[in-house]
Amino acid sequence: MCEDDHTGIGRRALFVTGTAAALTLGTVSFASAEGREQETRTVRGTLPTGSPDFVYLPVEVPRGVREIRVAYTYERPAVPAGTAGNALDIGIFDERGTELGGRGFRGWSGGARTEFFLRADEATPGYLPGPVRAGTWHLALGPYTVAPQGLSYEITVTLSYGEPGTPVRPVYPPERAKGRGRAWYRGDCHLHSWHSDGRRTPAEIAALARAAGLDFINSSEHNTHSAHAHWADSAGADLLVLLGEEVTTRNGHVVALGTDPGTFVDWRYRARDNRFGRFARQIRRAGGLVVPAHPHATCIGCNWKFGFGEADAVEVWNGPYTPDDEVALADWDGMLVAAVREGREGREGREGRAWIPAMGSSDSHRDPDVIGLPQTVVLAEDLTREAIQDGIRAGRSYVAESAQVTLAFTAAGGRGEHAGIGERLRVDPDTPVTVRLAVTGAPRCTVRFVTDQGVLHTSAPLPVSGAGTVEWRTTASYAAYVRAELRHETAAGPLPGALAAFTNPVWLGRG
Repeated sequence: MCEDDHTGIGRRALFVTGTAAALTLGTVSFASAEGREQETRTVRGTLPTGSPDFVYLPVEVPRGVREIRVAYTYERPAVPAGTAGNALDIGIFDERGTELGGRGFRGWSGGARTEFFLRADEATPGYLPGPVRAGTWHLALGPYTVAPQGLSYEITVTLSYGEPGTPVRPVYPPERAKGRGRAWYRGDCHLHSWHSDGRRTPAEIAALARAAGLDFINSSEHNTHSAHAHWADSAGADLLVLLGEEVTTRNGHVVALGTDPGTFVDWRYRARDNRFGRFARQIRRAGGLVVPAHPHATCIGCNWKFGFGEADAVEVWNGPYTPDDEVALADWDGMLVAAVREGREGREGREGRAWIPAMGSSDSHRDPDVIGLPQTVVLAEDLTREAIQDGIRAGRSYVAESAQVTLAFTAAGGRGEHAGIGERLRVDPDTPVTVRLAVTGAPRCTVRFVTDQGVLHTSAPLPVSGAGTVEWRTTASYAAYVRAELRHETAAGPLPGALAAFTNPVWLGRG
């Protein structure tokens, strides 16, 4: 075993590309494989406060390596209340390099694991199996937060030599399940398995999704697509599995929803770097949707700072309903009002449409997180990747806390015109419009009709049976859109109760 000390700055180099900075440590070298079965190097060092987002440790890998294994630890000293302690993420890039959006990515586990391995035939969840070719590999360290005392770390790299295993050919889930034709389909598009920081296997997630009454789910691991090749056995005629990623930057998270199998989306940039548009376009080129996640979450790095110009939808409700979801809902409603004010709410297509549909997902990681709390219910032509995405993109959807809650929301004009969720009722400004919401599965909940003028109608609580119908009359001149909220009773105080469900808007007027 050999040891290197990377404490101090003597063996570091700061490389700057555009506005993105990365610290590169001194190279770790190994001898040739001749006459050896295994070789280990240990590196120790300390990162100061103010370190760049990413620190790279080059590792010179000789020919004949069968497996790379990495383990790391770091100190977690006590810090004063209100001060961030140490948190160090880790991943790896192969000999093809660390270029942003390049082909060198081989895995990322963030802070979820203290060790990992990869070889031709197998890899730790979060990492990609494949050849261990000779060249300069890079361990990617992400000092998420650094204590005032600095972040002292120890990294051990072990190379095992010998014949490589047989490479595995990935098998991906089908893009179609057995649907019911044009119907409402329930899904959860943001959840995590043990391929990132979750604790459930894909098979366990699929079983829980079926138990929750879901028709589709989306694989969304943090900064890795390693799970894509592990869903085929869990999908089936009754469950469509879409493939994606939760792109977890330091300035917010975005779900890539339903990308092509094997699509990796880079996350190593901040809002000020002006790189997000490039990767949002990559998501769409790969057939996916761009969905900012939990935009007002309070965790470090979670608050969304990239704006919504590239968004196909926005995750307004994330997991059990909390105050930051209430803020996200209000913020989204402000976007709808802005679309009305700017006169662009009726246009179609990405470049012209100003309003962004809302959705909700569980973001479940482990027990007791509930898969399908909440769930997005989508009107789609069939249970296929493309049809589900079309429904989400068009806003033909509502969000419910469980499969027990069902909604039917329509607006009707005086001459038999009808429009549903995400659609436009084309009527003259003063034509009477009847808005109708039919509900099941929501005992003692109240219905609120929300417009660009605010909440204009609140119903009495529904009966204990949970079923009921609420109607309200308005005109397009009075309400440019109407959306429905279903809320639980409040114990006391002026704040509305937690959501049980909400819809995307029905638009009123000629547009």
